[in-house]
Amino acid sequence: MLAIAGREGRSLVTHDIKTMPFHFAQYLAIADSPGVILISQKTSVAEAIESLLLVWLASEPDEWVNRICRLPF
Repeated sequence: MLAIAGREGRSLVTHDIKTMPFHFAQYLAIADSPGVILISQKTSVAEAIESLLLVWLASEPDEWVNRICRLPF
């Protein structure tokens, strides 16, 4: 998934909070990433959407390059 998102220039949004940080670190060793956003499965859909909209409105894509972040903040 990281490679596909990277090729398409898209940030990856995932519920995989346990293993994605490890895979992300491995991926960064070989390529750049548009970024990864982790959202817990316990987060409500409304809260997840609100958090993603805030990120979209308040930041630029280049601010997320090679960065992993957990939402909501």
